[in-house]
Amino acid sequence: MANPTDPLLAWRREFPILAHTTYMISHSLGAMPERTRARMQEYTDAWAARGIRAWEEGWWMMPVTTGNLIGRIIGAGEGEVVMQQNVSICMSVITSCFDWGARRNKLVTDGLNFPSNNYIYHSLERSGARVVTVPSPDGFTLPVELILDAIDEETALVSVSHVAFRSSYVQDLAAITKRAHAVGAMVVADLYQSAGTLPVDVRALGVDFATGGSVKWLCGGPGAGYLYVRRDLWDKLQPAATGWMAHEEPFAFAGGPIRYTSDIFRFLNGTPNVPGMYAAESGYQIVNEVGVPAIREKSVRQTTMLIELAEEAGFAIRTCRNPAERGGVVVIDVPDGYQVTKELARREILVDYRPQAGIRVAPHFYTTDEEIHHTVSEIRSIVSAGVTA
Repeated sequence: MANPTDPLLAWRREFPILAHTTYMISHSLGAMPERTRARMQEYTDAWAARGIRAWEEGWWMMPVTTGNLIGRIIGAGEGEVVMQQNVSICMSVITSCFDWGARRNKLVTDGLNFPSNNYIYHSLERSGARVVTVPSPDGFTLPVELILDAIDEETALVSVSHVAFRSSYVQDLAAITKRAHAVGAMVVADLYQSAGTLPVDVRALGVDFATGGSVKWLCGGPGAGYLYVRRDLWDKLQPAATGWMAHEEPFAFAGGPIRYTSDIFRFLNGTPNVPGMYAAESGYQIVNEVGVPAIREKSVRQTTMLIELAEEAGFAIRTCRNPAERGGVVVIDVPDGYQVTKELARREILVDYRPQAGIRVAPHFYTTDEEIHHTVSEIRSIVSAGVTA
């Protein structure tokens, strides 16, 4: 069943776990590239041999040099992406740029947004923010008109997950950004479930901010989030969530209020996660080498195959059939989904389960067609036999 004409399968040897595991969970934690081992060794070697000198020999600039690798994936320019530890920090930096006690104090968040983002938004209510959540009618999709109707002249920020984590539904960032800018609002796009599997061009879309992490499709592991800020906004924004790396002269150790630097470092804060950036770079490089258009083409083909096989098995699908509205995940709803997921893991098939959705199955560019068939076959076997973990 493996497709011998699939050139992307040559990349399988780069990912050790694929030798013994059917890895269908790259939407949650991408497989580790083999070359990451060498990068982590470089980190320890630099610390051991160069000590404090490692900062001036590359570590200090890594939030931007590593960010440039992400920039090439999401359509940002050189020096327009800076690395943070995770999306929650990025969202805190972004929202701290706004005066939530002003008349324009409305924050619109989509009903499919990741909960961690909304935790931050609701914490802003103590500062005067009015958080408006646009609900999903069915829990899986969200007609763009509903979001557009919620954006008005009192809106300061609109937060949208480009691809919904629960259902893999793709949202219309272009239309949302156009509406927001028409009334003077800004847009932050959460690219966590799109970057690396779905083509993204932040400059073409015109979004004001974009953020995401390395854990999933980018195969970069934990501890490396990223933040894009539109270049023409830099001198207009003064994040309250800040730190010494954002200072125009950080090594002057000046007291008093911060004097922000004029570049993307303005959106940094304290000491960065250097080992996390070392770990992340290999995945970014591979995604750039493979190319997101090729990844997307394969993803559409394999997710379509996955949907067809699951429907043939009689399972309910909680993902859009239209590829234009579907990210890289197919959500399959079966009885006792959590227990089925545990049994699949025991059989060395890794997927995950989300309440009110189902089993999330995610082929990536290194997935064979045979693994698609094997996964559905094993789900059917478990469900038919009533075997649970």
